[in-house]
Amino acid sequence: MISASVILIFFLGLTGLVLDRAFSHSAEEAVRARLQGQIFSLLASAEFLDLDEQLRVGEPLPDPRLSSPQSGLYARIYTKGHKLVWRSPSSMGKHLPPVRDIKVAHWHFRRHEQQGAEKVFSLEFAVAWENSEGKQFKFIFQALENFSVYRKQVSSFRNELWGWLLAVVVVLLVAQGIILRWSLKPLREVASDLVRVKSGEVERLHEGYPDEIQGLTEGINTFIDSERTQRDRYRHTLADLAHSLKTPLAVLRASAGDDSPGLEQIDQMKRIIDYQLQRASAAGRTTMGATTPLMQSAERIINSLQKVHAGLGIDCQVKGSPKLVFPGEEGDLLELFGNLLENAFKWARKSIRVTALYETDGSKKALRITVEDDGKGIADDQKESVLQRGRRADETVAGHGIGLSVVQEIITLYSGQITIGDSIELGGAKIVIIIPVL
Repeated sequence: MISASVILIFFLGLTGLVLDRAFSHSAEEAVRARLQGQIFSLLASAEFLDLDEQLRVGEPLPDPRLSSPQSGLYARIYTKGHKLVWRSPSSMGKHLPPVRDIKVAHWHFRRHEQQGAEKVFSLEFAVAWENSEGKQFKFIFQALENFSVYRKQVSSFRNELWGWLLAVVVVLLVAQGIILRWSLKPLREVASDLVRVKSGEVERLHEGYPDEIQGLTEGINTFIDSERTQRDRYRHTLADLAHSLKTPLAVLRASAGDDSPGLEQIDQMKRIIDYQLQRASAAGRTTMGATTPLMQSAERIINSLQKVHAGLGIDCQVKGSPKLVFPGEEGDLLELFGNLLENAFKWARKSIRVTALYETDGSKKALRITVEDDGKGIADDQKESVLQRGRRADETVAGHGIGLSVVQEIITLYSGQITIGDSIELGGAKIVIIIPVL
């Protein structure tokens, strides 16, 4: 739009300059024609006096302006030696440019813009007059016109020209904007549909785009379907593999005695399979992913955990807007919240607090989830190690030590980060998760 507008303005501006120059030249030619007419009229009115060897211009003068002071039209006649023979009454008291010596039957047109003198156009014409004896006398006729008429014409033309050109520019720019906006509307619709696909409102781009971009939209839809199919196939394959190994392991464990040396290895293999099942259930961020309401999932998990740990009497508070959404699939969110809150219920004494909000940094937007409890917290030397698979802060508490590692795995899939700290208000652990929002 900007490029087309610049070209349009440049072209019409250049057109205006050319027309302005052409009209100025035409106006000068009109002045020359008028002055030539004045000289012809003076030649017709002039009479040569043989006795005085001078010219006399009869009354009345051809143009009444020549008789009126300050009329802007002047005329003078000179001899060969630049001696003034006659001048019009309108030129009395005027400081006019001198005449130039030119050849007989030649014309000379010029414009005078010297400081201190009246700005005029002048036209000179030399003639040779013969007396009765055949002797020739050279006279130079000079007609002059003030710039005012010329300037008025040019100024009037310029105002009208640039006014119309400006109106044309405005009309063309508006028309061009409408045409470009109309012609690019399908591309804006594609961009809008892609945003809706990213936000999870729709699964694919709708049909019915113009033929020019039909191939593009079909390619995008094919890419979306392919990505989802490949992701689901990958998750299902991992899940099937893990499940197919669980049954043989269960048989091996049942057949092995409690004092069997391989029992520990079988249990370790089971833990690995459980961990891989949890990893397979994590979809991660996708190019065209869905979104999940955050608060509904959080409240669902909390209600379930409060039933499981009803005897502990733990108060779990949740703070966050109902409009908050998790930029991924529900399974990932449930896995994330499930592990975090399960750990919190294990360690908390009486209180757990969950806070969720959006935070912005310039043009970047992220979802911030904070889980705090009033337990004994996590020692500084263990805050990094508890994120490793199989590591637990307290070996006396039941568990496999893979909960927080799964949380970190999911957060990594979403290009987020996890921080473990201390809750100042509750006194226990504080886990902060930040996940970028598309």
